[in-house]
Amino acid sequence: MTIRAAVFLDKGGTGKTTTTAHLGRALTELGHEGILIDLAGKQSDLAKQFGLYEPQQKAIENDEDFPNLSSVFDDDFGKLVKMNGADAILDRLIYETNEGIDLIPAHPGLDSVDGELNNVEDREDRYGRLKAFVDEYLEDRYDFILIDLPGLSRIVPYNGVWAAENIIAPVEMGSYEFGQVKQLAEDIDKYRSNWDIDAELTMVIPNKFERGTTLADDYMNRYQEEFNGAMAPNPVAKSQDIRNATEAGKTIFELEEPSATASRAKEAYLANANELVDRIGGEQ
Repeated sequence: MTIRAAVFLDKGGTGKTTTTAHLGRALTELGHEGILIDLAGKQSDLAKQFGLYEPQQKAIENDEDFPNLSSVFDDDFGKLVKMNGADAILDRLIYETNEGIDLIPAHPGLDSVDGELNNVEDREDRYGRLKAFVDEYLEDRYDFILIDLPGLSRIVPYNGVWAAENIIAPVEMGSYEFGQVKQLAEDIDKYRSNWDIDAELTMVIPNKFERGTTLADDYMNRYQEEFNGAMAPNPVAKSQDIRNATEAGKTIFELEEPSATASRAKEAYLANANELVDRIGGEQ
């Protein structure tokens, strides 16, 4: 069983991309082979995280970027695969990182996908195109598939929810963020009833956590009370090394001399990745 999860919260700046990258890297460290899919926007932040932004942008500038992630949502994607073969298409879509994990990066073409899908009358087709792609071409290739979603509610992110069903929410300690996770939990209940899918809030990960502060401790207790079954085993420590590693195009797993906070964050990602496998029921 392939582990599928989407990292999502209807708010920017909560660490969704960082969480996607580091959970994926942690799963790789635990011996699983996987791929990340970046639906979070044309900035291609996951490509930046793994030092692949420049090669991707060069391909775009040289018109060597077709097919790309936006092609997956096109009416004629199936015909494209038949003409060229699945392996050839996947070779163009998938980038290999230096950290043992594959990536399908975001693309500027995603900006127009919502408008195109809005005209699709069949609900399953409108929200299920990414799922159809994952089912057909990625399911048998990988142990896990993590999808980075933008912090807004549109058709493309809903495709990610439909494809993954398991939702991971990285959150900071604050009243606004607490309210956002409560709203997300309510939205997932609506997805489950309105779309007839087994969507669930699989894991809530306290992010940029500062131990020993009254605010953090108070909100941790509130999160534990409200989302007890979904809470991650370990909060991810706030660390400047995470930002520094990202700027260098890598994760903290590649740091030769991580700080104490980076080491705690790394341990948290590993513990949370292991728990994610247990919760979703993927094969060890």
